Amino acid sequence: MKFTFADTVITITHPDAASVLAAVQQRLTAGKGFALATINLDHLVKLRANAAFRAAYALQDMVVADGNPVVWLSRLAGQPVSLVPGSDLVLPLVRVAARVGRSVVLFGSTAAALEGAAQTLREQGPGVKISQTIAPEFGFDPSGAAAETLLTRIGQDGPCLCLIALGAPKQEQFAALGRKIAPQVGFASIGAGVDFLSGHQHRAPEWARRFAVEWLWRMMQSPKRLLPRYLSCAAILPGQALSAMRQRR
Repeated sequence: MKFTFADTVITITHPDAASVLAAVQQRLTAGKGFALATINLDHLVKLRANAAFRAAYALQDMVVADGNPVVWLSRLAGQPVSLVPGSDLVLPLVRVAARVGRSVVLFGSTAAALEGAAQTLREQGPGVKISQTIAPEFGFDPSGAAAETLLTRIGQDGPCLCLIALGAPKQEQFAALGRKIAPQVGFASIGAGVDFLSGHQHRAPEWARRFAVEWLWRMMQSPKRLLPRYLSCAAILPGQALSAMRQRR
């Protein structure tokens, strides 16, 4: 499925978790890098308004559907994909890296969250090697000089997996720059995945995810912050639905 903007077309490249994990394993084994993004409705809102975000997304090698509205839109388009939340990818990605003998870098969030996540990953992923945990300073510019320095440092690990927990659009912009500075590294933008693993944030309960109301549970936890975001997401749904139906084969 494709999402079209004025100057950019974003394509969901892999329909499910199995296919993207197979692609990641192939690239890590060969020592080739990649950038993996998980697209959702909030990203679509940001992509409409932010040209730099669109440019960064255009450089992503792999894109999967993170959010039920994107899955529903894919069905309208006659090109159905499965839900692949970034948070659910963290442990499988790390296990793939361990299986092919590649180290893992945790980047973003806070030092405490990274250390907690690293401990959890070592416990749940036999053979996992966490080579670096890097928490950038507040106000970090994902396209600036500090980002270039940190990417050079990450690149010194050679072919490896780097999980980026900066939130959109910073994480996708950092990954796009990483494809230029450290092309042997696989970058995966996983949002709050690190914080969930460390316990610094709590994910919606299983029942909320099963009934596709995770967004409602989140909003109830932080209504002032999330209500405006979800209203913006709802506002673009009719137009996205029409665009999806035009894509039907």
